[in-house]
Amino acid sequence: MGADRRQRAVIEVHDLAKRFVRGRGRGACAVTAVDGVSWQAADARITGLLGPNGAGKTTTLRLIAGLLAPERGGVRVDGIDVAAHAAAARARLGVLSDARGLYPRLTARENIVYYARLHGLADAAAHARVELLAATLEMRDLLDRRTDGFSQGERMKTALARALVHDPPNIVLDEPTNGLDVLATRALRAALLRLRDEAGKCIVVSTHIMQEVERLADHVVVMSQGRTVAEGTVAGLRERAGEGDFEAAFVRLAYPGAAPGGGRGR
Repeated sequence: MGADRRQRAVIEVHDLAKRFVRGRGRGACAVTAVDGVSWQAADARITGLLGPNGAGKTTTLRLIAGLLAPERGGVRVDGIDVAAHAAAARARLGVLSDARGLYPRLTARENIVYYARLHGLADAAAHARVELLAATLEMRDLLDRRTDGFSQGERMKTALARALVHDPPNIVLDEPTNGLDVLATRALRAALLRLRDEAGKCIVVSTHIMQEVERLADHVVVMSQGRTVAEGTVAGLRERAGEGDFEAAFVRLAYPGAAPGGGRGR
């Protein structure tokens, strides 16, 4: 990792807006999923995108990956405008979405090598990357097993290795701990910390789980109703909200009208 990349913004999200049309004909209506989202993520840092279900986190990540086109605003990945140069930006991203579809008849190794070849890696380089990732993610015992019948944790490791096979400097994960048990969650957390500390990756993780953010994130972006409502460190957000408990701080920041007991204020 070059020294010039450390701690500078390498994923820049500016004033993103996206609407979807639901229904057909006279019953159709426009739903705003993202409305003015702005934040930055840097190398050697885990940025947590925190918000309740429906806050716009997944839509934001799909806009970053170039899978959707924004109606307003933009995204730059390592200085590359995603809307104008989606393929070039995606080459610098490793994206793990909620859909972890693996080819069940292939082994973990074959799944990963297949994606390496799609990214243009030669056969020898692809297999070398598999071995390196297997060590990093502690999955050597999985490599030559067919993925059909894998546990959620085993599938997650394989999907993450597949997303990282081209050695992207930036990693984006959408709700990666969904469906994982305690041991699998701890293994994922350890892998992400290694990628941050040893490889200096820029990592963005979306979640609605407070504990994951507290344990992982160096910087937190709080989203609510399609907007960025606060950002900072966990300690900084607690101080801003005037709460010692991070969950209470999140509720105060994301739901300003919420009553202290968990209900809604009038």
